[in-house]
Amino acid sequence: MANEEIKYTIDLLLNKILSEDKQYDITKITEAYDFAAKQHIDQKRDSGEPYITHPIAVAYILLELGMDTDTICAALLHDVVEDTDATLDDIKKLFGDDCAMLVDGVTKIGKIPLFTKEEQQAENVRKILLAMSQDIRVIIIKLADRLHNMRTLNHRPPAKQRATALETMNIYAPIAHRLGIRAIKEELEDIAFRYLDPFAYSEIEQVMEKRKSDRQAFIESIQARIRTRLESMDFIKKPQIDGRVKSIYGIYKKVYMTQRGFDEIYDKYAIRIIVSTVYECYNALGVIHDMFKPIPNRFKDYISTPKANMYQSLHTTVIGREGIPFEVQIRTWDMHYTAEYGIAAHWKYKEGIQGKDRFEGRLAWIRQIIEAQQETNDVEEIVRTIKSDLAPEDVFAFTPKGDMITLPVDSTVIDFAYAIHTQVGHKMSSAKVDGKIVPLDYKIKTGEIVEIILSKDEKKGPNRSWLDIAKTNEAKAKIRSWFKKECRDENIRNGRAELEREFRRNLIRVPEEELDDFLNDDLHRHNCETVEDFYAAIGYGGIILSRLIQRFKDKYTKQYLESDKPVEIPLTATVPHKKSADGIIVEGMENCLIKFAQCCNPLPGDDVVGFITRGHGVSIHKADCQNYQNAVRDNKEPERWVKASWEESNTKIYRTTIDIVSYDRPGLLADVATILSELRIFIHESSSRELKDGYASITVTISVGGIEQLNNVIARLKRIPGVSSITRTGK
Repeated sequence: MANEEIKYTIDLLLNKILSEDKQYDITKITEAYDFAAKQHIDQKRDSGEPYITHPIAVAYILLELGMDTDTICAALLHDVVEDTDATLDDIKKLFGDDCAMLVDGVTKIGKIPLFTKEEQQAENVRKILLAMSQDIRVIIIKLADRLHNMRTLNHRPPAKQRATALETMNIYAPIAHRLGIRAIKEELEDIAFRYLDPFAYSEIEQVMEKRKSDRQAFIESIQARIRTRLESMDFIKKPQIDGRVKSIYGIYKKVYMTQRGFDEIYDKYAIRIIVSTVYECYNALGVIHDMFKPIPNRFKDYISTPKANMYQSLHTTVIGREGIPFEVQIRTWDMHYTAEYGIAAHWKYKEGIQGKDRFEGRLAWIRQIIEAQQETNDVEEIVRTIKSDLAPEDVFAFTPKGDMITLPVDSTVIDFAYAIHTQVGHKMSSAKVDGKIVPLDYKIKTGEIVEIILSKDEKKGPNRSWLDIAKTNEAKAKIRSWFKKECRDENIRNGRAELEREFRRNLIRVPEEELDDFLNDDLHRHNCETVEDFYAAIGYGGIILSRLIQRFKDKYTKQYLESDKPVEIPLTATVPHKKSADGIIVEGMENCLIKFAQCCNPLPGDDVVGFITRGHGVSIHKADCQNYQNAVRDNKEPERWVKASWEESNTKIYRTTIDIVSYDRPGLLADVATILSELRIFIHESSSRELKDGYASITVTISVGGIEQLNNVIARLKRIPGVSSITRTGK
């Protein structure tokens, strides 16, 4: 691009500024451009264009969002500190503290430590969130930067294209959604989708292109009919009516992920009606339902129950005389600005004190995520949990008092409890959905009323199994935090035992006196000051040891096996002649596949034996199992039965099933669920049936640590009024 063309580009930006109603400091913006152009003068983009075209394009995107002068200047300068000799002090002296702070925030997001690919992404997300919490304009600049990079992604190598597209789809598009910036979110998704699945993108694009004229005619016809009808109404003044087609990626999600045909996507066509007041919104809805036939269960009121990103609209799907379903969205102008510009509407349109409060509310989720992810020391875990929390799909459920709780799809009643309050989560014993007792892994659906039942036990706390059930980062972090604070000694013991167990399993034999040095790098990597902190983090779930073991193995091989250094077998890594697997030691066998026989479901504390199966490892039976006793009696394949025992330091959890027989009465099942919850026992499944003479049988599959804990559970359940017997079954 020639210098004249660059000048024309900046002139386009300045002309756009002059056309805006908003007041901008054109002198400051021009000086920022001159400084950036001078710093980037010899730099080129992958396309061969002068580098300065990129900052100008980013500034133009932000100008379309209505951002302020300092944000426009920061966009022009956002790469000078990282890519040129200019310093942050230079920016501060020339353009002020505010502009320098924004440039610094964007620059820090780009600087990622050279860890593994997963750690890079996790650290990137952490920095994005921290930058957002300090000034939301930082991430808006970064989104504009990413959008222009995606628009010019065709100049990058194929591997870079896919990596950038995947990061965009997983992180930047969800963030744009949560900030409510619809246009950026949809464009990021469409471009990323084109690189991630070019065949599907092309297929949908071709289908849409074939029907373009018919589609346009249909939308224009519906718009004209609605406009004529609404303008004839005295109670609706000057409505604006627009039509659109769903984005390509939006259609892909509906067609390919729900296995529907293209013609089955009800909301691929949408009509948007913008009116002046909320009163007019509901009146317009009545008119639409009078003109067209509404499809059952396709109405959503996001005005009374806004989405987490403060999106508000009435949505209804209807069918006209053409037999083609389409969606109608009805909103006010204020709602429209928020829907289109999201958080950027705070700058594009002036808001008063009430608007400021709403603005702060929209940022609350950022602080919640930051606070929650501080409880995990596993950086790879951060990106997984945050990506799930940023997912565009939400469910909306209610407390019995009518308060709405917004959660990601597939969230459980545990997530709901912790979303209400930390102590509600900690004290939860069971839950009701629409008046019925549900298991703790029940997945909440939109519109349900969820009641959390609290334990009367003051010492009640969460169960470790909840970490596997909870969906949200917030709930998991609060559970970890409880175990971190309340059970440190237990966490250290469990963490040390788990580390020893993994070392033995992987034949890592670090001498006791060298173990601290061996773990030192990972202590710092996971923000642990001492080895005890490291053990404790493993114990409460802040560090997932299975994700570190390969690094330990590589380090051990390099440090000990590939050197002449003598290796002693310390107490922390003693390798017995019988190798443990899944808490079981099988005589003469190491690292064998273990499964527990369903005919007797052995637990730690039971005497056990092993049976060598054909191709399925060793099946563990109770010594008094009828199948084993029959095999001994008949002398059947004695060579396949081997000695087995439980590992002494075993801390694993096992499933077992109990059958409760009781006099039948209302509330019996609730009493059983309450007792199990108070004991922090996870229920996998349960069933009940009527017996003769007014009795009932309840069969429950639960997780326990061994026979001692099971006996304690049975003793507590026997105190329930009406219970006559409890037996352990082989199911």
